[in-house]
Amino acid sequence: MSATDPEPTGSPTRRRGRPGYDRAQVLAVAVELFNEQGYDATSVADVATRLGLTKSALYHHFDSKEQLLSLALEEALGGLEGVLDEAPALVGSAAERLAAVIRGAVGVLVDRLPYVTLLLRVRGNSDVERAALERRRSFDHRVTALVEEAQREGQVRDDLDGAVATRLIFGMVNSVVEWYRPGGPVDGERLAHDVVAVVLDGMRTR
Repeated sequence: MSATDPEPTGSPTRRRGRPGYDRAQVLAVAVELFNEQGYDATSVADVATRLGLTKSALYHHFDSKEQLLSLALEEALGGLEGVLDEAPALVGSAAERLAAVIRGAVGVLVDRLPYVTLLLRVRGNSDVERAALERRRSFDHRVTALVEEAQREGQVRDDLDGAVATRLIFGMVNSVVEWYRPGGPVDGERLAHDVVAVVLDGMRTR
């Protein structure tokens, strides 16, 4: 990229040749590139070029490309895992707690869209990616347990397989990364409301 090329959408002001970014800005640009080109196809040199920095200046902030990936995935996973431990997911009936988890997961996706997008593209090609996939499975298991609790309480149809229901729920939630655009016509809070309504109305006992 030359000095006359247009700035990437959403990237910080470039300061060529100087480490003029904080860690969060560098990470955001790296995630942007990982999503555009694929993690494996993106080099540290690519990230440095997008930022207008030398590789040595980039290493001022991060030790390796793997560290960038690890921290990016933590942004997504930490947010999702946190939803399960927040107050709305800990009180009320199982169905109410399930609704809170779904609403919170949509909120994380909206607030951390590039990071969740990257997480959903992980395929387990490295130790960092395999660890992320294991945490995703653990998250799914906890949601499945909540679905099954709601079934035992008679709030969710018992003819559904809990694990399958969880996969379908998050199939819907995760599809949002393909079309949702921050600042667009769809409000994040209304989106969360609509997803919860569609999911629970379809699962609720009659």
